[in-house]
Amino acid sequence: MRKSLAAATIAILLSSPAVTAEYPARAITFIVPFAAGGPTDTVARAIAGAVSKGVGQPVIIENVPGAGGSVGVGRAVHASPDGYTLIVGNWSTHVINGAMYTLRYDLVNDLEPVARLPSAHQLIVARKGVAANSLNELVAWMKGRTTLVGTAGVGSASHIGAVLFQSETGARITPVHYRGTAPAMIDLIGGQIDVMFDQAANSLPQVRDGAIKAYAVTSAARLQTAPDIPTVDEAGLPHFYVEVWHGLWAPKGTPPQIVEKLNALVQDALGDSIVRERLTALGLSFPDSADGSPAALGALQKSEIAKWWPIVKSADIKGE
Repeated sequence: MRKSLAAATIAILLSSPAVTAEYPARAITFIVPFAAGGPTDTVARAIAGAVSKGVGQPVIIENVPGAGGSVGVGRAVHASPDGYTLIVGNWSTHVINGAMYTLRYDLVNDLEPVARLPSAHQLIVARKGVAANSLNELVAWMKGRTTLVGTAGVGSASHIGAVLFQSETGARITPVHYRGTAPAMIDLIGGQIDVMFDQAANSLPQVRDGAIKAYAVTSAARLQTAPDIPTVDEAGLPHFYVEVWHGLWAPKGTPPQIVEKLNALVQDALGDSIVRERLTALGLSFPDSADGSPAALGALQKSEIAKWWPIVKSADIKGE
């Protein structure tokens, strides 16, 4: 009984205007459920720096990789709902993993959406020696042989993109799974694999250096920083959209006043010119202001679950 009363008292205090007004009174931790250096880590660090300036408190990045990001998300789910531990996740961790893994938490009901963050679309890229100069030619080339397609791991965005591509085009592919994008890219440049469906932030530098060939971006609009690369619609594969969007979530039960304050801080961070220039240069796109609310992130997540879970389950993709 005493424990129940104490828990109720703490919940009331946390949700009170006085406590919310003092928030944050100490450092905030952003859990990133992947190793340092990847696209999600890059987004988290850019946003964290701007949020830290806005609140006058440190924002610490804690990288917690494992099981496709589900380990880090699980840690956030079980953190105290006080606004001091948050999770920077993405389409993979908060949509795809639910179809691949038997999770010990509910992706929708055990977390509070805070704000949508920038998105990374994929580039369809190939090694320099591939004898195709357009996406239609690449599809024909891939139909004539078994193509080695590199992925960042089973169930990664690059894997899901390849599976969807095979389903929609009839291309013959053999996935080659790596422990991350970097080793896969090394082998693509070296000619050990043929094709990748890779986030633009990873591939653009190699495309610009002429180390690999780019055929299309998996979005409805061209990238601002690579306007010469056509969209999939323009290249002959309409509506082949794969968007690795990012978001910020808090543990379930975080006071709504704190969620609102965090959302406002993130919106300010997304409007920061340095943040925008840094992430836009990497091929990331920013959400419209109308999509910036916690409710909008929650709605997006649910709609993406409805779209992608049947695709992943029909392909019988299981987490390792």
